[in-house]
Amino acid sequence: MNNTSTLQHIDTPYGQLFVQDWYPEASRIVPGLSPILLHHDSLGCVALWRDFPQQLANATGRRVIAYDRLGFGQSTPRTERAPNSFVHDEGAIIVPLLREALGLDRFVVMGHSVGGGMSVATAAAAGDVCDALITMAAQSWVEDRTAEGVRAARVSFAEPGQMERLARYHGARAPWVLSAWIDTWLHESFANWSLDDLLPRVQCPALIMHGDSDEYGSVAHPARIARQLTTPREVIILEGVGHVPHREQPDVVLSHVARFLAQLQRNPADA
Repeated sequence: MNNTSTLQHIDTPYGQLFVQDWYPEASRIVPGLSPILLHHDSLGCVALWRDFPQQLANATGRRVIAYDRLGFGQSTPRTERAPNSFVHDEGAIIVPLLREALGLDRFVVMGHSVGGGMSVATAAAAGDVCDALITMAAQSWVEDRTAEGVRAARVSFAEPGQMERLARYHGARAPWVLSAWIDTWLHESFANWSLDDLLPRVQCPALIMHGDSDEYGSVAHPARIARQLTTPREVIILEGVGHVPHREQPDVVLSHVARFLAQLQRNPADA
């Protein structure tokens, strides 16, 4: 389902960002609502969101914007190791450049997995112009379960055909993409990473969704995120759901997001 969508590359001092946006069906458009900016996961890209952005646009009446981070998908390739500050940097450095290029004055930020952490970083850096924060399966620190999941993935990706599957979406970038995930999260210098310094700086309401069967992080993650936020927040634990809620239970996720954002529209003072 692809009703109205546009594609573009945006120049930044660090390289080009590939951006795609989606608009609701004409009958579902709600004028004046801020768009939703999506952050993808560690191996993700715009294409791997599949039809979720269009479904999200229709469910919320909002424009939805997704982009490939530098090094991923159709954005400029990278060769250097990602710095340990890469989650914080995305929100503080890259997103402001993207917002300026797209003319985004106000927005909602939503992310999956490490993209959930980047959404926290984005909201923290943006202050009161970020209307809402939504996370799905976000990691908030390097839990043992997270590291174990990454180690298991490293073994899985050594099997024949796995790198070729990744290359369908990232082309020649695929080896870097895999290394940027596995080697960063398992590096001893990354062991003390967390969102602890960012969460108290978030100024908007938050919806925190997490599957109780997530192989990359226990439900301690949403609890830790909620505990450190000082704004109104809602935690949804999805029963029987793993690490990709928007693919495993898309209707449930869309329903929660639409309801949460509709509440903000009815109670703008809470935002």
